[in-house]
Amino acid sequence: MTTDSPRWVKSSYSNNGGDCVEVAANLPDIVPVRDSKDPYGPQLAFEPSAWSSFVSAAKAGEFDA
Repeated sequence: MTTDSPRWVKSSYSNNGGDCVEVAANLPDIVPVRDSKDPYGPQLAFEPSAWSSFVSAAKAGEFDA
């Protein structure tokens, strides 16, 4: 990661029940993802192109049950 502090953004699909995913939106070379209920817990890290592909697939409904 860079020396910049991550600016965490909660998913717009999150409900108010606490089941939220947060993404750090201001880091150029990596996209960290975490569970908002455990902000000091583990994080996943993705390359921006991989994250973009995942988000596009999710929006297209490719993961719907």
